[in-house]
Amino acid sequence: MSRPIIEVRNLSKRYRLGAIGATSLREEAARYWDRLRGVPHPDKADFWALKDVSFDVQPGEVVGIIGRNGAGKSTLLKILSRITEPTSGSARLRGRVASLLEVGTGFHPELTGRENIFLNGAILGMSRAEVRRKFDEIVAFAEVEQFIDTPVKRYSSGMYVRLAFAVAAHLEPDILIVDEVLAVGDVAFQKKCLARMRVISTEERRTVLFVTHNLNSVMQLCTHALLFEGGRILADGKPADIVQRYFGANRTNDVTVDLTRIIRTGNLRNKARLLSVRMGEACSPAAWQFPFGTRIALEFKIQVAQRLETLEIGLGLFNLHGFEVCSSLSSWSKRHGPLEPGDYLMAVVYPELQVVPGPYCFGIGLRSERGSEDYVREALDIEVIDSPQSARENFSTIQGVLAVDISTTITRTPDSI
Repeated sequence: MSRPIIEVRNLSKRYRLGAIGATSLREEAARYWDRLRGVPHPDKADFWALKDVSFDVQPGEVVGIIGRNGAGKSTLLKILSRITEPTSGSARLRGRVASLLEVGTGFHPELTGRENIFLNGAILGMSRAEVRRKFDEIVAFAEVEQFIDTPVKRYSSGMYVRLAFAVAAHLEPDILIVDEVLAVGDVAFQKKCLARMRVISTEERRTVLFVTHNLNSVMQLCTHALLFEGGRILADGKPADIVQRYFGANRTNDVTVDLTRIIRTGNLRNKARLLSVRMGEACSPAAWQFPFGTRIALEFKIQVAQRLETLEIGLGLFNLHGFEVCSSLSSWSKRHGPLEPGDYLMAVVYPELQVVPGPYCFGIGLRSERGSEDYVREALDIEVIDSPQSARENFSTIQGVLAVDISTTITRTPDSI
Protein backbone atom coordinates (compact mmCIF):
# COMPACT_ATOMS: atom_id res chain seq x y z
CA MET A 1 0.00 0.00 0.00
CA SER A 2 1.25 3.50 -0.85
CA ARG A 3 2.10 6.05 1.80
CA PRO A 4 -1.00 7.90 3.09
CA ILE A 5 -1.48 11.38 1.66
CA ILE A 6 -3.18 12.42 4.93
CA GLU A 7 -2.12 11.15 8.35
CA VAL A 8 -4.02 12.32 11.42
CA ARG A 9 -2.85 11.19 14.85
CA ASN A 10 -4.54 11.90 18.20
CA LEU A 11 -5.84 15.23 16.96
CA SER A 12 -7.64 17.35 19.57
CA LYS A 13 -8.99 20.89 19.62
CA ARG A 14 -10.06 22.68 22.80
CA TYR A 15 -11.97 25.93 23.08
CA ARG A 16 -12.37 28.01 26.21
CA LEU A 17 -15.95 28.97 26.97
CA GLY A 18 -17.19 31.67 29.30
CA ALA A 19 -16.04 35.21 29.97
CA ILE A 20 -13.73 36.77 27.40
CA GLY A 21 -11.09 39.22 28.62
CA ALA A 22 -11.36 41.29 31.79
CA THR A 23 -13.19 44.43 32.79
CA SER A 24 -10.15 46.11 34.35
CA LEU A 25 -6.37 46.06 34.31
CA ARG A 26 -6.40 44.69 37.88
CA GLU A 27 -8.58 41.74 36.87
CA GLU A 28 -6.40 41.05 33.84
CA ALA A 29 -3.28 41.06 36.01
CA ALA A 30 -4.97 38.69 38.46
CA ARG A 31 -5.93 36.33 35.63
CA TYR A 32 -2.37 36.37 34.31
CA TRP A 33 -0.96 35.54 37.75
CA ASP A 34 -3.50 32.74 38.19
CA ARG A 35 -2.54 31.27 34.82
CA LEU A 36 1.13 31.20 35.87
CA ARG A 37 0.14 29.30 39.03
CA GLY A 38 -2.21 26.98 37.13
CA VAL A 39 -5.29 28.19 38.99
CA PRO A 40 -8.46 27.57 36.92
CA HIS A 41 -11.16 30.21 36.54
CA PRO A 42 -14.69 29.16 37.50
CA ASP A 43 -16.20 31.37 34.78
CA LYS A 44 -14.53 29.37 32.02
CA ALA A 45 -15.00 25.81 30.84
CA ASP A 46 -13.32 23.59 28.30
CA PHE A 47 -15.13 22.52 25.16
CA TRP A 48 -13.40 19.83 23.13
CA ALA A 49 -14.48 20.23 19.50
CA LEU A 50 -12.18 17.30 18.62
CA LYS A 51 -10.78 14.63 20.93
CA ASP A 52 -8.11 12.05 20.00
CA VAL A 53 -9.04 11.76 16.31
CA SER A 54 -6.84 9.45 14.20
CA PHE A 55 -7.20 8.21 10.61
CA ASP A 56 -5.35 7.80 7.30
CA VAL A 57 -6.39 8.72 3.77
CA GLN A 58 -4.78 7.13 0.71
CA PRO A 59 -4.09 9.01 -2.56
CA GLY A 60 -7.14 9.13 -4.84
CA GLU A 61 -9.67 8.40 -2.11
CA VAL A 62 -12.90 10.35 -1.65
CA VAL A 63 -13.77 10.55 2.03
CA GLY A 64 -17.22 11.64 3.18
CA ILE A 65 -17.46 13.09 6.68
CA ILE A 66 -20.91 12.97 8.25
CA GLY A 67 -22.45 13.65 11.64
CA ARG A 68 -24.77 16.05 13.40
CA ASN A 69 -24.05 19.78 13.63
CA GLY A 70 -21.45 20.36 16.32
CA ALA A 71 -19.91 16.89 15.95
CA GLY A 72 -16.49 18.31 15.02
CA LYS A 73 -16.55 17.93 11.22
CA SER A 74 -15.89 21.55 10.28
CA THR A 75 -13.25 21.93 13.00
CA LEU A 76 -11.37 19.00 11.49
CA LEU A 77 -11.43 20.55 8.02
CA LYS A 78 -10.23 23.90 9.38
CA ILE A 79 -7.26 22.20 11.03
CA LEU A 80 -6.43 20.26 7.87
CA SER A 81 -6.68 23.52 5.90
CA ARG A 82 -4.26 25.24 8.33
CA ILE A 83 -6.90 27.78 9.33
CA THR A 84 -7.01 26.59 12.95
CA GLU A 85 -4.20 25.12 15.03
CA PRO A 86 -4.87 21.92 17.00
CA THR A 87 -4.52 21.86 20.77
CA SER A 88 -2.66 18.55 20.58
CA GLY A 89 -1.92 15.79 18.11
CA SER A 90 -0.75 16.08 14.53
CA ALA A 91 -2.09 16.24 10.98
CA ARG A 92 0.29 15.61 8.09
CA LEU A 93 -0.79 16.36 4.52
CA ARG A 94 1.47 15.60 1.57
CA GLY A 95 0.95 17.85 -1.44
CA ARG A 96 -0.91 21.03 -2.34
CA VAL A 97 -4.20 21.61 -0.53
CA ALA A 98 -7.18 23.60 -1.84
CA SER A 99 -10.04 24.28 0.58
CA LEU A 100 -13.62 25.45 0.13
CA LEU A 101 -15.05 26.02 3.59
CA GLU A 102 -17.26 28.98 4.52
CA VAL A 103 -18.80 31.44 2.08
CA GLY A 104 -16.57 34.50 2.14
CA THR A 105 -13.25 32.74 2.76
CA GLY A 106 -10.49 32.36 0.21
CA PHE A 107 -11.29 35.45 -1.89
CA HIS A 108 -10.48 39.12 -1.36
CA PRO A 109 -13.82 40.97 -1.59
CA GLU A 110 -12.33 44.06 -3.25
CA LEU A 111 -10.69 42.07 -6.06
CA THR A 112 -12.49 40.95 -9.19
CA GLY A 113 -13.23 37.34 -9.99
CA ARG A 114 -10.35 37.35 -12.48
CA GLU A 115 -7.89 38.74 -9.93
CA ASN A 116 -8.98 36.25 -7.27
CA ILE A 117 -8.41 33.33 -9.62
CA PHE A 118 -4.79 34.36 -10.15
CA LEU A 119 -4.38 35.14 -6.43
CA ASN A 120 -5.52 31.64 -5.44
CA GLY A 121 -3.25 30.10 -8.05
CA ALA A 122 -0.30 32.00 -6.58
CA ILE A 123 -1.23 30.80 -3.08
CA LEU A 124 -1.13 27.22 -4.39
CA GLY A 125 2.32 27.86 -5.86
CA MET A 126 1.25 27.99 -9.50
CA SER A 127 2.74 30.35 -12.07
CA ARG A 128 0.57 32.83 -13.99
CA ALA A 129 1.09 30.74 -17.12
CA GLU A 130 -0.27 27.64 -15.36
CA VAL A 131 -3.30 29.53 -14.09
CA ARG A 132 -3.88 31.09 -17.52
CA ARG A 133 -4.14 27.62 -19.08
CA LYS A 134 -6.95 26.78 -16.64
CA PHE A 135 -8.64 30.19 -16.64
CA ASP A 136 -11.28 29.65 -19.36
CA GLU A 137 -12.22 26.26 -17.93
CA ILE A 138 -12.70 27.77 -14.46
CA VAL A 139 -14.88 30.63 -15.69
CA ALA A 140 -17.02 28.33 -17.85
CA PHE A 141 -17.54 25.88 -14.99
CA ALA A 142 -18.54 28.67 -12.59
CA GLU A 143 -20.89 30.26 -15.16
CA VAL A 144 -19.77 33.79 -14.25
CA GLU A 145 -18.46 34.99 -17.63
CA GLN A 146 -20.42 38.26 -17.46
CA PHE A 147 -19.16 39.12 -13.99
CA ILE A 148 -15.55 37.93 -14.08
CA ASP A 149 -14.24 41.52 -13.96
CA THR A 150 -16.65 42.56 -11.17
CA PRO A 151 -15.43 42.70 -7.53
CA VAL A 152 -16.60 39.53 -5.80
CA LYS A 153 -18.14 41.56 -2.96
CA ARG A 154 -20.97 42.22 -5.41
CA TYR A 155 -21.50 38.51 -6.16
CA SER A 156 -24.48 36.64 -4.77
CA SER A 157 -23.66 33.78 -2.40
CA GLY A 158 -24.43 31.30 -5.19
CA MET A 159 -22.07 33.03 -7.66
CA TYR A 160 -19.39 33.22 -4.99
CA VAL A 161 -19.58 29.51 -4.21
CA ARG A 162 -19.62 28.54 -7.90
CA LEU A 163 -16.44 30.47 -8.60
CA ALA A 164 -14.77 29.34 -5.36
CA PHE A 165 -15.42 25.67 -6.13
CA ALA A 166 -14.32 26.05 -9.75
CA VAL A 167 -11.03 27.60 -8.62
CA ALA A 168 -10.40 24.97 -5.94
CA ALA A 169 -11.29 22.05 -8.23
CA HIS A 170 -9.46 23.14 -11.39
CA LEU A 171 -6.14 24.44 -10.08
CA GLU A 172 -4.88 20.87 -9.70
CA PRO A 173 -4.56 20.49 -5.91
CA ASP A 174 -3.36 17.15 -4.57
CA ILE A 175 -6.01 17.37 -1.85
CA LEU A 176 -9.41 19.07 -2.20
CA ILE A 177 -11.24 19.87 1.04
CA VAL A 178 -14.91 20.89 0.77
CA ASP A 179 -17.31 21.77 3.59
CA GLU A 180 -21.12 21.92 3.49
CA VAL A 181 -20.80 25.26 1.69
CA LEU A 182 -21.94 23.52 -1.53
CA ALA A 183 -25.46 23.50 -0.09
CA VAL A 184 -25.63 27.20 -0.98
CA GLY A 185 -25.69 26.40 -4.70
CA ASP A 186 -28.68 25.15 -6.67
CA VAL A 187 -29.33 21.44 -7.22
CA ALA A 188 -27.97 21.44 -10.78
CA PHE A 189 -24.69 22.99 -9.68
CA GLN A 190 -24.38 20.58 -6.74
CA LYS A 191 -24.62 17.68 -9.19
CA LYS A 192 -22.02 19.38 -11.37
CA CYS A 193 -19.68 19.69 -8.38
CA LEU A 194 -20.14 16.05 -7.40
CA ALA A 195 -19.38 14.98 -10.97
CA ARG A 196 -16.22 17.11 -10.93
CA MET A 197 -15.12 15.55 -7.63
CA ARG A 198 -15.60 12.12 -9.19
CA VAL A 199 -13.33 13.11 -12.08
CA ILE A 200 -10.73 14.51 -9.65
CA SER A 201 -10.65 11.20 -7.81
CA THR A 202 -11.04 8.52 -10.49
CA GLU A 203 -9.31 10.13 -13.48
CA GLU A 204 -6.84 12.55 -11.92
CA ARG A 205 -6.12 10.36 -8.86
CA ARG A 206 -6.41 13.26 -6.45
CA THR A 207 -7.83 13.11 -2.94
CA VAL A 208 -11.13 14.65 -1.81
CA LEU A 209 -12.48 15.22 1.71
CA PHE A 210 -15.93 16.68 2.06
CA VAL A 211 -18.54 17.29 4.72
CA THR A 212 -22.12 16.85 3.60
CA HIS A 213 -25.67 16.10 4.70
CA ASN A 214 -26.38 14.55 1.30
CA LEU A 215 -26.01 10.92 2.29
CA ASN A 216 -26.78 9.77 -1.23
CA SER A 217 -23.64 11.49 -2.51
CA VAL A 218 -21.63 9.83 0.26
CA MET A 219 -22.76 6.38 -0.86
CA GLN A 220 -22.36 7.07 -4.58
CA LEU A 221 -19.13 9.06 -4.59
CA CYS A 222 -17.05 8.10 -1.57
CA THR A 223 -14.62 5.24 -1.18
CA HIS A 224 -15.01 5.39 2.58
CA ALA A 225 -16.67 7.56 5.19
CA LEU A 226 -16.15 8.86 8.72
CA LEU A 227 -18.95 9.30 11.24
CA PHE A 228 -18.29 11.97 13.88
CA GLU A 229 -20.08 12.38 17.19
CA GLY A 230 -19.07 14.57 20.10
CA GLY A 231 -15.69 15.42 18.58
CA ARG A 232 -14.70 11.77 18.11
CA ILE A 233 -14.82 9.28 15.25
CA LEU A 234 -17.73 6.99 16.03
CA ALA A 235 -17.22 4.81 12.94
CA ASP A 236 -14.89 4.56 9.94
CA GLY A 237 -15.62 2.24 7.03
CA LYS A 238 -17.62 1.60 3.88
CA PRO A 239 -20.00 4.45 3.03
CA ALA A 240 -23.18 2.33 3.04
CA ASP A 241 -22.30 0.88 6.46
CA ILE A 242 -21.45 4.29 7.91
CA VAL A 243 -24.70 5.84 6.66
CA GLN A 244 -26.71 3.05 8.29
CA ARG A 245 -24.69 3.51 11.48
CA TYR A 246 -25.40 7.25 11.35
CA PHE A 247 -29.15 6.67 11.47
CA GLY A 248 -28.74 4.09 14.21
CA ALA A 249 -26.64 6.49 16.31
CA ASN A 250 -29.25 9.23 16.01
CA ARG A 251 -32.18 7.13 17.20
CA THR A 252 -33.30 8.00 20.64
CA ASN A 253 -35.62 6.49 23.21
CA ASP A 254 -35.72 9.75 25.14
CA VAL A 255 -39.18 11.18 25.63
CA THR A 256 -38.01 14.63 24.50
CA VAL A 257 -35.20 15.70 22.16
CA ASP A 258 -33.44 18.81 23.46
CA LEU A 259 -32.93 21.04 20.40
CA THR A 260 -31.07 23.77 22.30
CA ARG A 261 -27.95 21.59 22.31
CA ILE A 262 -27.79 21.41 18.51
CA ILE A 263 -25.54 24.00 16.85
CA ARG A 264 -27.31 26.08 14.21
CA THR A 265 -25.83 27.33 10.94
CA GLY A 266 -26.93 30.10 8.59
CA ASN A 267 -28.32 33.58 9.07
CA LEU A 268 -30.98 33.20 11.78
CA ARG A 269 -32.68 35.94 13.80
CA ASN A 270 -33.40 33.72 16.85
CA LYS A 271 -36.39 35.82 17.97
CA ALA A 272 -38.32 32.55 17.95
CA ARG A 273 -36.39 29.42 18.86
CA LEU A 274 -37.07 25.70 18.89
CA LEU A 275 -36.50 24.28 22.37
CA SER A 276 -37.53 20.64 22.03
CA VAL A 277 -39.49 18.09 20.01
CA ARG A 278 -41.25 14.87 20.99
CA MET A 279 -43.78 12.43 19.64
CA GLY A 280 -47.26 13.77 20.34
CA GLU A 281 -50.57 12.32 21.41
CA ALA A 282 -51.58 8.98 19.91
CA CYS A 283 -47.89 8.07 19.67
CA SER A 284 -45.72 6.42 22.24
CA PRO A 285 -43.43 9.28 23.36
CA ALA A 286 -40.42 6.98 23.16
CA ALA A 287 -41.34 5.34 19.83
CA TRP A 288 -39.31 5.92 16.69
CA GLN A 289 -40.68 3.08 14.50
CA PHE A 290 -44.02 3.51 12.73
CA PRO A 291 -45.89 1.16 10.37
CA PHE A 292 -46.57 2.47 6.87
CA GLY A 293 -49.58 4.80 6.76
CA THR A 294 -49.58 5.43 10.50
CA ARG A 295 -50.89 8.69 11.94
CA ILE A 296 -47.91 10.59 13.36
CA ALA A 297 -48.15 13.49 15.79
CA LEU A 298 -45.28 15.78 16.78
CA GLU A 299 -45.09 18.36 19.55
CA PHE A 300 -42.67 21.28 19.55
CA LYS A 301 -41.81 23.62 22.38
CA ILE A 302 -41.04 27.11 21.04
CA GLN A 303 -39.69 30.18 22.80
CA VAL A 304 -40.64 33.62 21.45
CA ALA A 305 -38.30 36.44 22.48
CA GLN A 306 -40.22 39.37 21.00
CA ARG A 307 -43.72 40.07 19.68
CA LEU A 308 -44.29 38.44 16.28
CA GLU A 309 -47.27 39.09 14.02
CA THR A 310 -46.90 35.78 12.17
CA LEU A 311 -44.97 32.57 12.67
CA GLU A 312 -44.65 29.70 10.22
CA ILE A 313 -43.31 26.29 11.13
CA GLY A 314 -41.89 24.28 8.26
CA LEU A 315 -41.32 20.53 8.38
CA GLY A 316 -39.17 18.59 5.96
CA LEU A 317 -38.86 14.81 5.90
CA PHE A 318 -35.49 13.58 4.60
CA ASN A 319 -34.77 10.01 3.55
CA LEU A 320 -31.60 7.93 3.84
CA HIS A 321 -30.13 9.59 0.74
CA GLY A 322 -30.60 13.13 2.04
CA PHE A 323 -33.53 13.89 -0.30
CA GLU A 324 -36.46 15.87 1.07
CA VAL A 325 -39.33 13.54 0.22
CA CYS A 326 -42.06 15.81 1.53
CA SER A 327 -42.47 19.20 3.16
CA SER A 328 -45.24 20.85 5.14
CA LEU A 329 -45.98 24.37 6.32
CA SER A 330 -48.17 25.42 9.22
CA SER A 331 -48.83 29.13 9.76
CA TRP A 332 -49.92 31.16 12.76
CA SER A 333 -51.48 34.01 10.80
CA LYS A 334 -52.55 37.51 11.78
CA ARG A 335 -56.17 36.44 12.20
CA HIS A 336 -55.17 34.51 15.35
CA GLY A 337 -53.48 37.56 16.83
CA PRO A 338 -49.78 38.22 17.43
CA LEU A 339 -47.50 35.96 19.44
CA GLU A 340 -46.31 37.68 22.59
CA PRO A 341 -42.97 36.79 24.22
CA GLY A 342 -43.10 33.48 26.08
CA ASP A 343 -43.03 29.69 25.64
CA TYR A 344 -45.50 27.90 23.37
CA LEU A 345 -46.39 24.30 22.58
CA MET A 346 -47.26 23.54 18.96
CA ALA A 347 -48.72 20.23 17.80
CA VAL A 348 -48.51 18.94 14.22
CA VAL A 349 -50.29 15.86 12.88
CA TYR A 350 -49.59 13.76 9.77
CA PRO A 351 -52.91 11.91 9.24
CA GLU A 352 -51.27 9.18 7.14
CA LEU A 353 -47.58 9.17 6.29
CA GLN A 354 -47.33 7.23 3.02
CA VAL A 355 -43.61 7.03 2.39
CA VAL A 356 -41.58 3.98 1.43
CA PRO A 357 -40.40 2.09 4.54
CA GLY A 358 -36.95 3.08 5.72
CA PRO A 359 -35.14 5.57 8.00
CA TYR A 360 -36.12 9.25 7.87
CA CYS A 361 -35.19 12.49 9.59
CA PHE A 362 -37.39 15.50 10.35
CA GLY A 363 -35.97 18.97 9.75
CA ILE A 364 -37.78 21.86 11.45
CA GLY A 365 -37.72 25.57 10.67
CA LEU A 366 -39.37 28.72 12.04
CA ARG A 367 -40.02 31.85 10.00
CA SER A 368 -41.66 35.13 10.99
CA GLU A 369 -42.65 38.19 8.97
CA ARG A 370 -39.11 39.46 9.56
CA GLY A 371 -37.26 36.43 8.16
CA SER A 372 -35.84 33.04 9.19
CA GLU A 373 -35.84 32.64 12.95
CA ASP A 374 -34.54 29.12 13.57
CA TYR A 375 -33.73 25.91 11.68
CA VAL A 376 -32.63 22.45 12.80
CA ARG A 377 -31.80 20.14 9.89
CA GLU A 378 -31.65 16.95 11.97
CA ALA A 379 -34.24 17.32 14.70
CA LEU A 380 -35.87 13.91 15.06
CA ASP A 381 -35.20 10.50 13.48
CA ILE A 382 -37.87 7.92 12.78
CA GLU A 383 -38.17 4.69 10.82
CA VAL A 384 -41.18 3.70 8.74
CA ILE A 385 -41.73 -0.06 8.60
CA ASP A 386 -44.01 -2.28 6.54
CA SER A 387 -46.74 -3.53 8.84
CA PRO A 388 -47.34 -7.30 8.59
CA GLN A 389 -50.95 -6.70 9.64
CA SER A 390 -51.65 -4.52 6.62
CA ALA A 391 -53.04 -5.78 3.33
CA ARG A 392 -50.36 -3.90 1.38
CA GLU A 393 -47.63 -5.65 -0.57
CA ASN A 394 -43.99 -5.70 0.48
CA PHE A 395 -42.34 -2.39 -0.46
CA SER A 396 -38.78 -3.68 -0.79
CA THR A 397 -38.77 -3.36 -4.59
CA ILE A 398 -40.23 0.16 -4.78
CA GLN A 399 -37.73 2.69 -6.16
CA GLY A 400 -39.65 5.92 -5.46
CA VAL A 401 -40.02 7.88 -2.26
CA LEU A 402 -43.81 7.77 -1.87
CA ALA A 403 -45.92 4.63 -1.62
CA VAL A 404 -49.40 5.87 -2.51
CA ASP A 405 -52.27 3.49 -1.84
CA ILE A 406 -54.33 3.02 -5.03
CA SER A 407 -57.52 1.18 -5.97
CA THR A 408 -57.35 -1.32 -8.85
CA THR A 409 -60.08 -3.04 -10.88
CA ILE A 410 -59.71 -5.65 -13.63
CA THR A 411 -62.48 -6.18 -16.19
CA ARG A 412 -62.37 -8.77 -18.93
CA THR A 413 -63.09 -7.22 -22.33
CA PRO A 414 -65.85 -8.70 -24.56
CA ASP A 415 -63.41 -9.54 -27.37
CA SER A 416 -61.61 -12.02 -25.16
CA ILE A 417 -64.76 -13.89 -24.11
